[in-house]
Amino acid sequence: MPFNKTEKIWMNGKMVNWDDAKIHVLSHVVHYGSGLFEGERCYKTSRGPVIFRLKEHIDRLYNSCKIYRMEIPFTKEEIWQAHIDIIKINKLDSCYIRPIVYRGYDQLGVDPTGVPVDVAIAVWPWGKYLGPEALEKGVSVCVSSWRRNAPGTMPDMAKASANYMNSQLIRLEARHHGYAEGIALDVYGHVSEGSGENIFIVRDGTLITPPFGSSILPGITRNTVIRLATDMGIRVIEETIPREALYISDEVFFTGSAAEITPISSIDGIQIGEGKRGPITAKLQNAFFAMFEDGYVDKYNWLTLVK
Repeated sequence: MPFNKTEKIWMNGKMVNWDDAKIHVLSHVVHYGSGLFEGERCYKTSRGPVIFRLKEHIDRLYNSCKIYRMEIPFTKEEIWQAHIDIIKINKLDSCYIRPIVYRGYDQLGVDPTGVPVDVAIAVWPWGKYLGPEALEKGVSVCVSSWRRNAPGTMPDMAKASANYMNSQLIRLEARHHGYAEGIALDVYGHVSEGSGENIFIVRDGTLITPPFGSSILPGITRNTVIRLATDMGIRVIEETIPREALYISDEVFFTGSAAEITPISSIDGIQIGEGKRGPITAKLQNAFFAMFEDGYVDKYNWLTLVK
């Protein structure tokens, strides 16, 4: 999906013109994938734009960097304010937000010691990740031949640029075979996640999702869905899911900041449930989007007002 350019990008504490937000071709991140990032959404409301779960996204960004021994040269408060400032200066009512921390230009080698750590935050208008009709009709997906990283190889709990080379293989394979997205299995053959989304299945009214041990990213929308479902009295279980359980589920859906809550209509050509959004998925979607409507009581303090 082409960019809808905005005016400014925040880079290392300065507002830079979109077309001038550049790095050197010999930057460490270009050669070794040493970037940690987040994907966030800002929603339009009657009170003004609100960022969804900003605190949790910033916390995860710092945790990702901690795993990779990268010290962010800004405080959490400064990164928080930069989010507010970049949305305001670009005069956006709603947008996608991409903060990234990366090793920049100084020297080249696998050992990043001494390489400066740079930070940037970009915002731009972005529609529905898997298509405008996906939230209702669902998407057709496949189980990928590519597996997620094995334990002790790449840390999947870090949202690292390098991990998304694996995601690209999953997505490209799915696209080649005519599917909207792919589902990855972990090294043991259990269901892991999509190329950029967590996954849930529904069986007999119970919501089931893979645990962190199945090589998943600890998704913030995933956590949101668990909270919303619990509030509704829907039972939620985190346990390993065999591949075949996907096909006989009543409902299956993806979650993610970009994908939000997207139902899956078929997997490997096998229809899931009625082949469209199921009732529990619909209830969770309604509860999710109700957070940005008039009268919502923000009991979890998930919404950050930009103005």
